[in-house]
Amino acid sequence: MINLTDLEKKINSELTTKIKKTEIKHNQIYVEIDKDELIDAILFLKTNKDTKFRQLIDITVVDYPEQTQRFKMVYLFLSHEFNQRIILSYFINENEVIPSITAIFPSANWMEREVFDMYGVNFKDHPDLRRILTDYGFEGHPLRKDFPLTGHIEVRYSEDKKKVINEPVKLEQDYRNFDYESPWEGTKYIKEQAENNDKKN
Repeated sequence: MINLTDLEKKINSELTTKIKKTEIKHNQIYVEIDKDELIDAILFLKTNKDTKFRQLIDITVVDYPEQTQRFKMVYLFLSHEFNQRIILSYFINENEVIPSITAIFPSANWMEREVFDMYGVNFKDHPDLRRILTDYGFEGHPLRKDFPLTGHIEVRYSEDKKKVINEPVKLEQDYRNFDYESPWEGTKYIKEQAENNDKKN
């Protein structure tokens, strides 16, 4: 079995100009490439006899909203034969369209749909690019750093309209109508009741 240092050298010598940077951390190889080199790099990692990274574990994104190239695409691969992992990454702009790898790894289908749903990243040549975790008609991308954490809109399926609708949240329970006053001073209706009792006496 080839060790990590030799594997890093092998990848650098074969892919040369396609790679921006490599390093070994946490017993894994981290490889940073350019977006345009994605397909060539993945084909090499999967098919070369010294690498054999034949399982795609995950595709995810890191959001850096303050940067020009906002998203860092991250691909995790595993070689069962050599018991080694490699992490491939590159940066893209917010509205950039990137190549799908479903033709190389069919399991990327749902992973790319999840990235599209959660971050809004578009994939070229994806066979079925639509939301997978949120509902139809959902607005926004929940894992972006600028996605609001609180709100007053709920998404639900309407039996009357036979579709998913967005509407203001309705909290029917009386106990949800808080007056935000200190519990030590008593709630408003108790104060009013006490004042009424004082007037009667």
